[in-house]
Amino acid sequence: MSEDHRELAHRLGYAGLVPFVLGCALIWLIGDRDLDQHIFVSLSMSAYAGLVIAFLGGIHWGLSFARGLPGRQPLVWGISAVLLGWLGVVMPAYAGLALHGGVLIACYLVDRRVYPQLGAADWLTLRFRLTAVAALSCFLAAAGS
Repeated sequence: MSEDHRELAHRLGYAGLVPFVLGCALIWLIGDRDLDQHIFVSLSMSAYAGLVIAFLGGIHWGLSFARGLPGRQPLVWGISAVLLGWLGVVMPAYAGLALHGGVLIACYLVDRRVYPQLGAADWLTLRFRLTAVAALSCFLAAAGS
């Protein structure tokens, strides 16, 4: 990957944290004053977290296909992440956002084990940083829901 693409991936990754941080802040700022807005922000943040989790699961499918890896583990994990992300969206916000935070951490732990085998170990530092902020935002948002 060229240095320009690597830098763009880092910038886009960090930009992807904006909905997590903003959503968490809005959940706490709105509080119980406006229930409709609170529900909207909570659901929006949960849906975004579910999409990010699905994206992280999809990476395993892509890397598995691109590298021609044998075995079912990347495919099973990829769809498991999608299903867990969806489950968090359909749960009440306080529970779903907590689940999303836990699944984001699980995604990182799986990636930490699998990425070196897939030739993607150099992405783990970025993945850790993004996971830390996203998961913390989900946990704090769950506490405010």
